[in-house]
Amino acid sequence: MKYPDNLRYTKTHEWVLLEDDGIVTVGISDYAQDALGDVVFVELPEVGEQVDAGEGVAAVESVKTASDIYAPISGEIVEVNTDLTNQPELLNTEPYGGGWIFRIKPDNPADVEKLLEASAYQEFAESQ
Repeated sequence: MKYPDNLRYTKTHEWVLLEDDGIVTVGISDYAQDALGDVVFVELPEVGEQVDAGEGVAAVESVKTASDIYAPISGEIVEVNTDLTNQPELLNTEPYGGGWIFRIKPDNPADVEKLLEASAYQEFAESQ
């Protein structure tokens, strides 16, 4: 499993990257994609939607199960990864790259610092 140090994580297995422009990119962790198995469908949120931290905003369906994707922080959805519509397997093959799911303009960028660092998330994930 990979747990990049430059990301923050949630206990619901989303990763978060605070970009230089202040926008936050969100995806699911390597641990999560491995647990899901082969992803066959991704339901994306709506651009412009205001979301609250912990709110279910997207869904992923795999050959094993379906799972909600939660907003790691509060803010406005400013972009979604439409490549996932035709290539949902990107979540499996590039969980930290082309498999990003959505981008949020955070209400408070400092909320990112409250999420788990890589080492803490790795410890949490491996205890599951």
